[in-house]
Amino acid sequence: MATPRPESLPLDGRRILICRPQPEADRLATAFQNAGADARVLPLIAREPLPEDPATRTLILNLDEFAHVIAVSPYAASLLLEWLDTWWPQIPEGIHWYGVGAGTAAVLASYGLDTHQPESGHASEDLLQLPELATFDHEKVLLVRGEEGRELIPQTLEKRGARVTPMPLYRRYCPDYDEATLKAMLNDFSPEVIVTLSGETLNNLIALSENTGHNLEDTLLVVPVERIAEQARQAGLRRTCIPGSLADSTIVAAVAEQLASLDGGSGNTK
Repeated sequence: MATPRPESLPLDGRRILICRPQPEADRLATAFQNAGADARVLPLIAREPLPEDPATRTLILNLDEFAHVIAVSPYAASLLLEWLDTWWPQIPEGIHWYGVGAGTAAVLASYGLDTHQPESGHASEDLLQLPELATFDHEKVLLVRGEEGRELIPQTLEKRGARVTPMPLYRRYCPDYDEATLKAMLNDFSPEVIVTLSGETLNNLIALSENTGHNLEDTLLVVPVERIAEQARQAGLRRTCIPGSLADSTIVAAVAEQLASLDGGSGNTK
């Protein structure tokens, strides 16, 4: 079934707060606004590249020693491409490239790299289902990611016989907002839907809501995977929506469908 165009979706006047990083937040806000929603942006995760250091430069210069290179996010992939553009005018042959999710794979593919991605899903668990990553004979794997991240990929691949080297290229942090901004976005705007596409984002939202006295219990939270939905439930937040992908149009369609279901009195949430 084709995803309906955003402008055909019943989101007129709906209050949507988007907490993903920039520039993705503004892009998603535009998609919601095109659907008639009152969409506002309050990024609860910001990112910045780590300073260049000798260890990272050595890994890049020794790229041809790795059989597999995995990027965990579009931002990680874009920073990797900047390094490649500087140090490898011609990409070494024989490397298998991977993106965790279609968005990450698309960034790598835009550079002309033949990139593997999960057939469905956009989580580390989905990537690890790829047959190309099932078994290893001590091959070296370069994992391009942030300064802190889940250990599922390196731990799983090492159990399968790989030699995994993480290469952190950026750090994540929660932006510092003044009290007036938080009150305006959470209390005064009182969003019906909040987009939180990572566990870290959700944790930051919960902490800020507690500090401002804003109640999230009746808010529909858009989360990327069931693992984050369970994290929300553990915090007492049971209204969650898991889109089929993280494409803007899919997120907008999923929210419209979920709100229509709630309006119909069914109370069903995914």
